[in-house]
Amino acid sequence: MKVSVLIPAYNEARTVKGCLEAVYARNPGRDLELIVVDDGSKDGTYEAALAAIKPGSKVLKHEKNSGKGAAIRTALAAATGDVVLIQDADLEYDPADYAALLKPFEEGRAEVVYGSRNRRARNDPSYFSYYWGGRLLSWWTNLLYGSSITDEATCYKVFKTPLLKSLDLKCTGFEFCPEATGKVLRRGITIVEVPISYAPRTMAEGKKIRWYDGAIHLWTLFKLRWSSV
Repeated sequence: MKVSVLIPAYNEARTVKGCLEAVYARNPGRDLELIVVDDGSKDGTYEAALAAIKPGSKVLKHEKNSGKGAAIRTALAAATGDVVLIQDADLEYDPADYAALLKPFEEGRAEVVYGSRNRRARNDPSYFSYYWGGRLLSWWTNLLYGSSITDEATCYKVFKTPLLKSLDLKCTGFEFCPEATGKVLRRGITIVEVPISYAPRTMAEGKKIRWYDGAIHLWTLFKLRWSSV
């Protein structure tokens, strides 16, 4: 099974090289296609990614910052794997968890898998507002769609490639998460969750998501639940 790892990156020169090296080192023997999209960075992210990329993978570039969702859509258009896995470039998430994330696909029992930070008790806590904001988003998702997921806002989302490409994504920013989630659940597809590790970074270390992204997230889930799409 070929895995396309989609890596949106904006001003992540400090961590992107280490991220790519970790993906390779912690998944020996796996058929990986890494697709990094530098989303208009100003700090040398593109050059740092090029220094770590291996043959069979690629680094793409947006001339101006367009948002995480736009970067994921650019990477998705170039993906040739059987499944696509979303990986942030900041190393909050550990590529050693790929084995657990991909196992349901290998066993033929999943079309979509989310890595749940809340199903693993040993993870370090994030900011109070981020933790409970994430819990709220999961509760809101389950209320609207009748699902039972525990970590809707997780970065580690894995899809069969044809499925994700068929969702006709419109997102440009962090609303990739609710758009993909809402459209998958609208189709009656079960999202399988597996426990993952998590090492949250601070604002000073470059964390980018803000409170208003949560509000957009809530609205996107609501809008998609009642739309005709």
